[in-house]
Amino acid sequence: MIPKFFVLLTTLLFTFGTLSTSLAFPNNVDLPKRQEVDDASTHTGGAPGAVDPPPPPGPPNFTGTKLVNDRAHPWRPLRDGDERGPCPGMNTLASHGVSIAHYLSVIITEPSLNFQYISRDGVATPAQIVTSVQEGFNMENKFAIFVTYLAHLFNGNLVTDLLSIGGQTRKTGPSPPPPAHAGGFNVHGTFEGDAGMTRADAFFGDNHSFNQTLFDKFVDFSNRYGDGFYNLTVAGELRFQRLQDSIATNPQFSFKNVRFFTAYGESAFPINFFVDGRRTDKKLDMASALSFFKDMRYPPDFFRPPTPTSNQGIAEIFAMHPFQPGGNADGKVNNFVVDPTSADFTKPCVLYDDILNTVKTLYPNPTGVLRRNLIKNLRYFYTSIPTVFGSDCGGEQFPYGRE
Repeated sequence: MIPKFFVLLTTLLFTFGTLSTSLAFPNNVDLPKRQEVDDASTHTGGAPGAVDPPPPPGPPNFTGTKLVNDRAHPWRPLRDGDERGPCPGMNTLASHGVSIAHYLSVIITEPSLNFQYISRDGVATPAQIVTSVQEGFNMENKFAIFVTYLAHLFNGNLVTDLLSIGGQTRKTGPSPPPPAHAGGFNVHGTFEGDAGMTRADAFFGDNHSFNQTLFDKFVDFSNRYGDGFYNLTVAGELRFQRLQDSIATNPQFSFKNVRFFTAYGESAFPINFFVDGRRTDKKLDMASALSFFKDMRYPPDFFRPPTPTSNQGIAEIFAMHPFQPGGNADGKVNNFVVDPTSADFTKPCVLYDDILNTVKTLYPNPTGVLRRNLIKNLRYFYTSIPTVFGSDCGGEQFPYGRE
């Protein structure tokens, strides 16, 4: 039986406001050569400077279903420079996000409209992302904090407090030196991972763009096992098949720790968040699936879920074809080896340790503002652990000390 924490834990983060903070960012920013960034007064040329990151927001006042494809958030096609990535939910929120022109055209005549999705350019702060996924998809607060700050710690710019939902961009500000990267959601091996439903493995070159062949498989399995709808039965069968696909074709296939959890969350996500909140059958039709996965667009007249939601249903998905964490060994296909040291659903606190070890690898010797912001973001992340894991994992750890 999967512990309660798993019901709250693993989505990817298919999802992730306010006006874009990137509109003033220049096209050429000098990258720092050390892991210490002075305060914002030392930056020149309009680049985003150091920020003291605020705490994540709490739950919204209203947590019921409501129309989210509304006048405040019309869909717009991509512009040059807009970031999109492997997460269809986040892409959708950005494509329905706010631009200054739309904001100014509407806010004067309709001041009560709620402009709270991520900005259209796909760059935002963690606090904005938490607000956005709560408003746009009714994601449960602690779960939203967990996935957002996990992504930020791995792939965001901790000094400027900005995160790209796609690839690396200068809109997030000066990058830290390697091995840290501030590379956004597209970076393979930290948050994004193998055996995705509609994105190819990184080994094949493009891990973030919509893959029509894989979506055709999504439709085929929905027809074979769900009478034309994507449901829990389809999710279990398709998840297992995608694992077999990667074992057979990707010599670098890896499926452990963070990816082990997020892959099953990815399978449940469309059922929990892409089905109109007025429906009770938890079945996703293929027209709506295509709208989210390919077009990055809410279906017409779409209502969000009726209650704060995380990963309901993944126990059933996992139970259909239980699978242990591991990966292909020795650079060979069809050479899957179980990794007994990996976190799994029975060992959630091993995942917390693994996340901290990854952060310490990315930032071995931070100082100054970077160290301060690491301490704060790790604290914000840990506030979600007792709820999401169902355990405090022996208390918060402080790899960089305390403020």
